[in-house]
Amino acid sequence: MKNNKSTILIVDDDQTHRNMLKTLLNKWGYSLEEANDGQVAIDLVGEKPYDLILMDIKMIKVSGLVALEEIKKINPAIPVIIMTAFSSVQTAVDALQKGAYDYLTKPFDFDKLKLTIQRSLEHTQLKKENTQLKESLGKKFDCSNIIGKHESMQKLIQTVSQVTKTDATVLINGESGTGKELIASAIHYNSHRKSGPFIKINCAAITETLLESELFGHEKGAFTGATRRKEGKFQLADNGSIFLDEISETSMSMQVKLLRALQEREITPVGGEKPIKIDTRIITATNKNLVDLIDSDNFREDLYYRLNVINLRVPPLRERVGDIPILAQHFLKIYSEKNNRPIKGFTPNGMNKLTNHQWPGNVRELINTIERSVILSTQDYLGGNELQTEDKSTERFKTGSGDNAAIDLGDRTLYEIEKLAILKMLEKTGNNKSETARRLGIARRTLHLKLKEFGVMP
Repeated sequence: MKNNKSTILIVDDDQTHRNMLKTLLNKWGYSLEEANDGQVAIDLVGEKPYDLILMDIKMIKVSGLVALEEIKKINPAIPVIIMTAFSSVQTAVDALQKGAYDYLTKPFDFDKLKLTIQRSLEHTQLKKENTQLKESLGKKFDCSNIIGKHESMQKLIQTVSQVTKTDATVLINGESGTGKELIASAIHYNSHRKSGPFIKINCAAITETLLESELFGHEKGAFTGATRRKEGKFQLADNGSIFLDEISETSMSMQVKLLRALQEREITPVGGEKPIKIDTRIITATNKNLVDLIDSDNFREDLYYRLNVINLRVPPLRERVGDIPILAQHFLKIYSEKNNRPIKGFTPNGMNKLTNHQWPGNVRELINTIERSVILSTQDYLGGNELQTEDKSTERFKTGSGDNAAIDLGDRTLYEIEKLAILKMLEKTGNNKSETARRLGIARRTLHLKLKEFGVMP
């Protein structure tokens, strides 16, 4: 923060003390105004926005404590630093409880005064930026920004708009890449919890032993390496929302703990004994059929019914082909601007190629295709040659010396073929495990387990 943009109001009925502060703060580059009484300060705050108020507690007419309460009613965002003598420190503590940012005792330590002012202004700026960010996120994830004219998408958008008004637990179903996280974000940022945190966690990306600690936290000494107490994601999401992606990848034992969290609205940290109450909205997502997992004893039925209060299905792109031109134009605009490439649109051949592709990777694959094409194209319009779509069916099990060489089955066992296919795909993606799992059509957690089985990962 630049000091010359910060205006400080000094409130003190001691003229000598005000003059001393004015001289000092002017030297530090602040813009200053003054008031000789609490009532004058209240009147000034009603007329002007100040960045900070330095106010004495003891004044003859209206005290700093009374003025503080009135100022906070007018503009609660203004930080107020209370000035007090040693004998009235308890009064200053009372002021903190009424909303003061901090207090300083007279006579001042000038270094401490300067640091306290800087911290106060920085804190206010961070709060302002955080508010602006949340407002921006609210606009970005507004339901009207969910793109789709197809009947299934319009129905989904309408349901999301209704769900945002409630605190109901939501289960989002959809294939990988359909935009489940976007829907979860829209639910949070359009709800009454939008000013609270939105915590996202991918259940498949974390090992079972670490997932419990991540979600519920742990106490110091709970396990080897737990050198300090750690709050879990549920606590961090208090008064906000938590999004548990790929909920189907959780173990049965973890599902029991999640069920308790939903039923009792409380969690117990690893190594802890006392339950902690939580006020968190729970949104989950899966790309698998949980009913099928229940039938195969891989998912708890009681947890399913707790999660499935509101069920939202995000349709795959191949079911809403009519939305492809709208989405393609939208992403073309974004990535043309981002990469400073003035591409005007698509040729009829190019758009025909997009609408005829099956899009197994859904919207995520479409985004990748558009971005890649924008970067590599030298034309004003993207045609069929510029739009290089992926064929996952032929790509998934290629190996050998080149990408087009198929696996020679020979006398190989199924274990050897699987290992060879996975390692080759890892090599092709530059050891990117998320991309490898996506291209192979398996969960990232499954990939980790396979790599451990093959002795590739510890």
